[in-house]
Amino acid sequence: MSTLHRSPLRRRLLAAVFICLSAALLPALASAAEGKRLRIGITLHPYYSYVSNIVGDNAEVVPLIPAGFNPHAYEPRAEDIKRIGGLDVVVLNGVGHDDFAERMIAASEKPDVALIEANAGVPLLAATGQAARGAGKVVNPHTFLSISASIAQVNTIARELGKLDPDNAKAYRQNARAYGKRLRTLRAQALGQLSQEKGAELRVATIHGAYDYLLREFGLEVTAVVEPAHGIEPSPSQLKKTIDQLRELDVQVIFSEMDFPSTYVETIQRESGVRLYPLTHISYGEYTPRKYEEEMTRNLDTVVRAIQENGA
Repeated sequence: MSTLHRSPLRRRLLAAVFICLSAALLPALASAAEGKRLRIGITLHPYYSYVSNIVGDNAEVVPLIPAGFNPHAYEPRAEDIKRIGGLDVVVLNGVGHDDFAERMIAASEKPDVALIEANAGVPLLAATGQAARGAGKVVNPHTFLSISASIAQVNTIARELGKLDPDNAKAYRQNARAYGKRLRTLRAQALGQLSQEKGAELRVATIHGAYDYLLREFGLEVTAVVEPAHGIEPSPSQLKKTIDQLRELDVQVIFSEMDFPSTYVETIQRESGVRLYPLTHISYGEYTPRKYEEEMTRNLDTVVRAIQENGA
């Protein structure tokens, strides 16, 4: 039989093979399209660590602002606002620490981007300093400095991401549980270094009100806060009043901020004789999945050392 006579049959066979292959490949192609990784925006370093540990390789985590900017003083830039257009969802602190994000989102090409408020359901402390100045009821937004509040936020984020990405919801829940277990272990190890009564009467002050959440996990109450509001240095008269107050209240320890030291802190230490212990705000440096665990370990160790060296 000539090639000319075989061609129609060959074409029919090839067509049949093509149809079979297409039928087999189309579901896979559709699945690949549907399985596009989420792009998740975050506003603060702790949330980069939270979300990275929740999603693993199943999604991309994108900081809204570059490393090196102080979130309390950040002003949105055009290139950062533009980045929001490529995101599927943004995870927010949502209780005052990342208010800049609202302005960025409103000014972006995607003002209706999905939002996850990590602190939904987290018990919040009143802000010290601001509230005392009559600013009304203002909450302390530094919930990420508490292990307990961090675990609650991780679980909220994992649950809400699972709604947006059902195919990976189980993995997100499992990762969140594993991450939460690691965080609980950090706290347990720190508390395990202290006897039950050790430090119960320790009087502490802080440079600003960020560390209430952390110190309460050790049963410590903040006796005084130096800054009238975060980032606002006390006036000379306020500073003198604070030093007098520290003496009157017999404060033994001041917790200061490691990454953004203030010039007046040395004056307080010199005039009051109170011992100084720096804590990290976890808002400086590169974004990494391990940053939160590493810096909270440092914070926990610092508080333990302060109690051991000054506790009753």
